[in-house]
Amino acid sequence: MLWGLVTIAIVGFIWLQVSTRSEPRADDPAFRADFELTDHQGMVQTDEDFAGRWMLVFFGFANCPDVCPTTLAEVAAVMDALGSDAVEVQPLFISIDPERDTPEQLADFVPAFDANIIGLTGTADQIKRTSETFRVYFEKIEEAASPDGYTMGHSSQLFLFDPQGGYVGAWTYGTPAEEILADLKARMSL
Repeated sequence: MLWGLVTIAIVGFIWLQVSTRSEPRADDPAFRADFELTDHQGMVQTDEDFAGRWMLVFFGFANCPDVCPTTLAEVAAVMDALGSDAVEVQPLFISIDPERDTPEQLADFVPAFDANIIGLTGTADQIKRTSETFRVYFEKIEEAASPDGYTMGHSSQLFLFDPQGGYVGAWTYGTPAEEILADLKARMSL
């Protein structure tokens, strides 16, 4: 019984350390968008390619049954509602499943939500480095009923970066498009 409580306390302490350390803060000047990945048209893209534009960044995978399509639908609604201001915003979908999410796979998946969303993928090492930069969690989970026998567990927030690539904030999964839009428009008008 005592060892069980000690184990629970240790696991809780480790979780607290990891979760608080990995959460970016808007006042963290060291947290910047930084990546070099291949887009869904086969071109290498870096964060510098989007300098001067706001970036909406979401990490997910094309075989995701719920969180990813829901979030991409919200992003598409935001982009549509921005109207002519949409040219100032670049939505990015970064795959955490490089094994399945080839540029061709992303070319079939991402444009189904909005033609302006760019899907990005890379090697396992590139995805690992990018996820560390953005401080997101992901893991491969064996699941016999899923395509290829696995699914992916991952962070589900939608990040916002300013035109200089600096972190501005994030919205949790399930935040309505109207709320994201209002917040984004307010920040863009500052």
